[in-house]
Amino acid sequence: MTMFLAEVDQLTKCGDAMSRWVRGPFALFVTIMMAGCGEDTLNQQGTAATTQAFLSEPIGELTQVKPSPALEPSSGDDPLPIAQLGYDQGNQDALVRIVELSDYGCGYCRKFHLETFPVLREEFIETGKVLWKFVPFVNGMFENSLFATEAAECALEQGSLPFEALNERLWSDQASWKRSSEPEPVLRGMAQDAGVDLTEFDTCLNNDNSIDRISSARSTATRLGVRGTPTFYPIGFPPIEGALPTEAFQQVLELMHQEISGVAGN
Repeated sequence: MTMFLAEVDQLTKCGDAMSRWVRGPFALFVTIMMAGCGEDTLNQQGTAATTQAFLSEPIGELTQVKPSPALEPSSGDDPLPIAQLGYDQGNQDALVRIVELSDYGCGYCRKFHLETFPVLREEFIETGKVLWKFVPFVNGMFENSLFATEAAECALEQGSLPFEALNERLWSDQASWKRSSEPEPVLRGMAQDAGVDLTEFDTCLNNDNSIDRISSARSTATRLGVRGTPTFYPIGFPPIEGALPTEAFQQVLELMHQEISGVAGN
């Protein structure tokens, strides 16, 4: 676990090292450029020449980030380390570690969570191949997204079960709170259905307990250069921008696992 926290905090310092091609559905090729930080990074061994051209364009469907000064930490405030943000799923000793930044109001993020993530969870997370950190990130494009993120963060304070239940509902019933002129009661009703203790939930919201985590996620995304949601940061590899087709994402994760397994086995 300690190693993962250290690796996550290296994200803002990483540089690119090599490139590979991954075949996806319908002859889609996805470029994954392997990255590393420091002399001891596993994926730096035997790398080819650095290539940056592909990073100039997203490789999947994503919603652009909108500037939102209100969500940035106050001047002089240090954001929380990314290791203290989000929700982890999977084996803490997994070879492949992913940090996902998604906005609850983002349609492409919803598509990923409803169509692709259940497949990845079953095939890679539950089998111990991947440790997945989901960081809720308000990208500034959706008016009610902050309310939904606060609700999710307050549910997370009560543990994994209420968070997972509310998280799933926020994605599946996105339209009900996203289009509402009064999202707070809609979200509170969802929280109640998810088994959240409403007294603690209301206290969390009224005291703005989650604001530091939300603003820190925003600040972290800015430092990482996130241009849209969803964006995925595999530790030791450069980012995957956008919601890839499920089959392409499966092949990307399998390639990463094979690559790390091969290096670790040498």
